[in-house]
Amino acid sequence: MPLIWLLTLLFLISILLVAVKQTKRRGRQPPCPPGLPIIGNLHQLGELPHQSLCRLSNKYGPVMLLKLGTVSTVVVSSPETAKQALKDHDLHCCSRPSLEGTRKLSYNYLDIAFSRFDDYWKELRKLCVKEVFSMKRVNSFQPIKQMEMKKLIDSITESAFEKTPVNLSETFYSLNVNVVCKAAFGVSFQGSVLDNERLQDLIHEALEMMGSFSAADFYPYFGWIIDWFTGLHARRERSVRDLDAFYEQMIDLHLRKYREERSEEDFVDLLLRLEKEEAVLGYGKLTRNHIKAILMNILLGGINTSSITMTWAMAELARNPRVMKKVQFEIRDIIGENSKGRIISFDEIDQLSYLKMVVKETFRLHPPSPLLVPREVLSEFQINGYTIQPKTRLHVNVWAIGRDPEIWKDPDEFIPERFMDCDIDVKGQHFELLPFGSGRRICPALYMGTTTVEFGLTNLLYQFDWKLPEGLTVEDIDMEEGSGLTAHKKHDLQLVPVKALDF
Repeated sequence: MPLIWLLTLLFLISILLVAVKQTKRRGRQPPCPPGLPIIGNLHQLGELPHQSLCRLSNKYGPVMLLKLGTVSTVVVSSPETAKQALKDHDLHCCSRPSLEGTRKLSYNYLDIAFSRFDDYWKELRKLCVKEVFSMKRVNSFQPIKQMEMKKLIDSITESAFEKTPVNLSETFYSLNVNVVCKAAFGVSFQGSVLDNERLQDLIHEALEMMGSFSAADFYPYFGWIIDWFTGLHARRERSVRDLDAFYEQMIDLHLRKYREERSEEDFVDLLLRLEKEEAVLGYGKLTRNHIKAILMNILLGGINTSSITMTWAMAELARNPRVMKKVQFEIRDIIGENSKGRIISFDEIDQLSYLKMVVKETFRLHPPSPLLVPREVLSEFQINGYTIQPKTRLHVNVWAIGRDPEIWKDPDEFIPERFMDCDIDVKGQHFELLPFGSGRRICPALYMGTTTVEFGLTNLLYQFDWKLPEGLTVEDIDMEEGSGLTAHKKHDLQLVPVKALDF
């Protein structure tokens, strides 16, 4: 009997030593909210995870560890911790997690679009920054934006004459669909190659599928069974097949030269030319799947985020008449009355300092991607003394950072003047404001996104005054966020345009 007790004691001591050794090896872990068996902290995410995580970080701190199903996830929620993750230790956490719901579908160009940090991805990103989203190329599409804006202003003028509300949420979305598709694919979708409404449905479905809850993302080994039973897997397969058919149709049109003659090549022209020239990416060459991956990022990333930001900006201006009047006065004072009837150019917009403050303030309060796209940790590093383990998923809560009272005075108020005499910008070097992210994974279309928002807002604020529909007051404007991949306005914004005859 004493021998059995001795052996039992030795066994328990060995288990304790192993546990202590593992704890030392893992280092100091970030604080973690209590979870439930099997699901961990999934039930605490809620309908709007960025808001739920902000509330949790107020209790557990700016570095927080969650167990989402079987996946360890770290959330950082302050400029200091974001800087450590995205700048100081960028190389340690610049990969992408293997999100089953968005990557493991039928077509491997999705693996490229959501790729891990490798030579192919690095070279592909360089190519996008240098060729696809360069300042010169984005500016070359100014005639397209001016043409689409002219059509939009003519349409809104009719509503102003009839004194009927305009659905600005749909208006901005349609504007961006037309501009991006004309610039990227060189064709108009007004009932020609692909019906505009059908294209918008295709984009909506793809974004909904990418933002929906997928059990496989949190239970990698068996979650796909749940997605199969719920029908989510089949919907995603169908969505990606539709996208693939669309890309093939666009590429085929360009290869057969069924397009309008233009002095400037569009994105598909450019990418097909680079494919023909056998542009080198890492250890290989640009392929048709690379082209589809870039087109998917343009189509799904370039349209939704810009229209969301413009909608939030107009909603905030409608709620703050003082700011609305001030920004309109600046635009009309600098541009001048003689410019009525024409579209304001990019060069003129560069002079509008207060308009740019309005856009920054909108990005602060309403970042279109409030948690940024998740990263995956490649190698161990520390944030605030906490050890972050490899394979951990990492989120940066830029929504929480933008509303942190320790950084911003009156953080929930829309006050563009806070950026006056302030060098904070959205280019990824100031971690108080990160709508486009930072580091190796910063959005390559940053310039395209900001200029699109500024261009749309400037022209509509210049040409029209805006008032609320009959019977509504400022307090009636609903600012509730909708759930999904992006933080869009849950309910459409309806405002009545008034043609500005006298400035």
